Amino acid sequence: MATRINKYLGEHGYCSRREADRLLRAGSVFVNGKRANLGDQVEETDRVEVLGRRPRATAPEKIYLLLNKPPGYITTTDRNSDNTVMDLVPRANRVFPVGRLDVASCGLLLMTNDGDLALKLTHPRYEHDKEYEVTVDKPIGDAHLRVLAEGVMLDEKKTLPAKVKRLGSREFSITLREGRNRQIRRMCDELGYAVTRLQRVRVMSLLLGNLQEGKHRALTTQEIAALKKETSAPPRPAPEVGGTA
Repeated sequence: MATRINKYLGEHGYCSRREADRLLRAGSVFVNGKRANLGDQVEETDRVEVLGRRPRATAPEKIYLLLNKPPGYITTTDRNSDNTVMDLVPRANRVFPVGRLDVASCGLLLMTNDGDLALKLTHPRYEHDKEYEVTVDKPIGDAHLRVLAEGVMLDEKKTLPAKVKRLGSREFSITLREGRNRQIRRMCDELGYAVTRLQRVRVMSLLLGNLQEGKHRALTTQEIAALKKETSAPPRPAPEVGGTA
């Protein structure tokens, strides 16, 4: 049975569907020696290559890892680059990051080879909760915390309402339902604050907990079941494109 090329790459553990679309647009995917395009269909008997590598011939056993990404590491699947999140997980696992954290940010990053789950967790139409703990360069007032909660104008469009809670004079938590590029840093910048630390501590029901920075662990059966249940609801319309925090 023919399968869309981006779904094929997700199911065979190479990358998420959204990353596959990026690779297709960049001309990095070939099917039977010919450059593939967005929307192309492939059969299991076709020879698929990405950046000179072939995905697994059959869909692998699903792997789900929780990584505590340290600052300074790049969220990419390119193992030829230095200081990437791929350096922090065993090479044999053949997993990819779900969503992104920018190089200066840290915290919870799900690594998996489950393309379907990755799509549901990252597509902006699903609006899943992601919670961050933020430290800024100077004390932040209650009025500005309310502005962050109500929404800030970015690129001529107001951010969606967020849940904001004070943690200290310069620290607060914020829970977003969208993922514009470098959203939290840009929101703070609009109000005159520079973010000095940004850590993602929760994605839906999945918690970072006390996992040491730079370490990873396998998700429990209960955590996997909870994520799949939470992502089973139909998506809501949302025009924004996902990005990094």
